[in-house]
Amino acid sequence: MPTDDLRHSFHVAATAAAIYAHLIEPRNYVGLSPLLVAVHDVRPVRDEQGREAVGYVGVERFRFGPLKWDNKLRVTLTPVTPDRRLRSAVVSPGAVRLVATVDLTPDGDGTLVTESVELRTPTVLRRFALGQATAVQQSRAAELTRRMERSPRSA
Repeated sequence: MPTDDLRHSFHVAATAAAIYAHLIEPRNYVGLSPLLVAVHDVRPVRDEQGREAVGYVGVERFRFGPLKWDNKLRVTLTPVTPDRRLRSAVVSPGAVRLVATVDLTPDGDGTLVTESVELRTPTVLRRFALGQATAVQQSRAAELTRRMERSPRSA
C-alpha cells in the first residue's frame, strides 16, 4: 500500500500548554478538521504501544453535489508528551490509515506547531485521500490559529 508523508509547520500566538489542552479533547476536532461533523463513543483505550489513550468515533461528511456520505473513523488519540506531543491514529473504511503527530515547541511569543502525517492508502484511493489530507491539514492549521488567538486561555 502506498505511503505518503505530509508535514506542515505554523506559528500560533498561544502557549504550548493551551494548544495541547485544546487538541487533547476529541470534541474540539469538530470543525477543526473541516470534514469532521461529529464525535461520539469517547472512551479510554490503550494505543498500539500500550499507552493510555482516548478512543472515539469521528464522522467525516463528504458532499458530492446533492449527495452526502458520512465516513466513520476510528480514532486513537494518544498524549505522548504532556504539553509537547500528541498522536492520532485513524482507521477509515476503504483501508485508509493515517497517523498524525503534532509537536508543540515554544517559540518567542507563542508556539511552533508542526503536524506530521503518514497516510497509507490503497492505490485506487491514493489521489483522492492525499488531496483531502493535504487540504484538511492546511485548513486545520488556519482554524487552530484562529481559535487559539481569540481564546482568553491562550496566554
